[in-house]
Amino acid sequence: MINCLFVGIGGFVGSVCRYLMGLLPIETSQGFPVKTLLTNVIGAFVIGIIAAAAAKNSSLNPRMVLLLKTGFCGGFTTFSTFAYETGSMMEKGQTGLALLYVVLSAVLGVLAVFAGQLTVR
Repeated sequence: MINCLFVGIGGFVGSVCRYLMGLLPIETSQGFPVKTLLTNVIGAFVIGIIAAAAAKNSSLNPRMVLLLKTGFCGGFTTFSTFAYETGSMMEKGQTGLALLYVVLSAVLGVLAVFAGQLTVR
C-alpha cells in the first residue's frame, strides 16, 4: 500500500505541473497543440534521466524511483490529450497537421528519452 501512496504523491505533483504547463501563453494560429507536445517531450526526457539514474545507481530508493517514473511522469505526460487533439484536428480536416503532430510526438519523445539517458551517462 505504501507504493500506492508514493505513486499518488508523484501523480499529484505531475498532474499539477501538467495543469500549469497548460496555462503557458503559447498558441499557434493553426491550433497546433504545442503545449501538449512540449509537455510530453519534457516528460520523456525526465523519464529517460530517471531510468538511467536508477540503472546506474542501485542505491537509489526504489520508492522514489516509483514516485518519479510512474507517479510524476505518469501524471505529467498525457497520451489521452494527445489522442484527443489528434482526432480533433482530423475532424476539422487538418489531416496533415494531425499527422505532423503524431510524427513529431513519437520521434521527439523517443529522442528525448535517449537525450535524458545520455545526460546521466
